[in-house]
Amino acid sequence: MDSTAPRIAPGGRADIGTINHGIARLLGLVAGGGPPNVFTTIARHRGIFRPWLRFAGALMPGGVLPRDQTELLILRVAHNCASEYEWSQHARIALTTGLTAADVERVRAGADADGWSARQALLLRAADALHADHTIDDELWAELRPVMKDAELIELCLVVGHYSMLAMTLNTLRVQPDAPAGRPPRALRVVQSIVARR
Repeated sequence: MDSTAPRIAPGGRADIGTINHGIARLLGLVAGGGPPNVFTTIARHRGIFRPWLRFAGALMPGGVLPRDQTELLILRVAHNCASEYEWSQHARIALTTGLTAADVERVRAGADADGWSARQALLLRAADALHADHTIDDELWAELRPVMKDAELIELCLVVGHYSMLAMTLNTLRVQPDAPAGRPPRALRVVQSIVARR
């Protein structure tokens, strides 16, 4: 038995429905590729797919945290959860938010690596704390509290929790990474800039 084969294969139109298939195709076009496997797999649960997509979209790209900071958190979650799929998707997306390729690779080294701003290092530490202990201790909270608004602190927890849940799902279902699509297309950069101006 192939231990790397998907446990639940991505669904086609007949498996996930016409609307869900159209949504997955549209999201793939915006990102510069075909329908992403994450969407065509999760859409096999038709009742969950669109509500989950709305929630995920409210966090990213629709959240209150600056987009580069959200991507920093997501990448650290992907690293901590050993999610190749999540890492490959967001390493590419991160480049549209102002993070550099060097920043993306440095995420793997964590908060103590040279080159992070104080806030970036705090976010990485928070992601690690939530991963390890499922909470943020009082000492780290006291560092976060003066530099983040209430909504940002709530969103920090939700982003790390959501992408940890997603990484577990991707890993367990063995969702295969999508074919490399090169540099993110202009359409994705335009969407990012619109969200940043809201």
